[in-house]
Amino acid sequence: MPNTKSAKKALRQSKRKQATNLRNKHRFKQAIHDFKKDPRHELLTNVYSTVDMACKKGLLKKNTSARIKSRLARLVAQPN
Repeated sequence: MPNTKSAKKALRQSKRKQATNLRNKHRFKQAIHDFKKDPRHELLTNVYSTVDMACKKGLLKKNTSARIKSRLARLVAQPN
């Protein structure tokens, strides 16, 4: 339990940031999950935007988001 005023504020801020990060993380993981069920080009653009947003918010590193997008694009390109 925080004792000082600044430590209490830091706890409040970290809880708020954690909730936001979890929300964004769940959003992009759900988009990837939905895409893998039915890989279509229309869903790919949605996944791209959510992965880019996660990268912008600092949840993913730049190369990680590029790798995810590349792997998902290959799913659309491969013949079924």
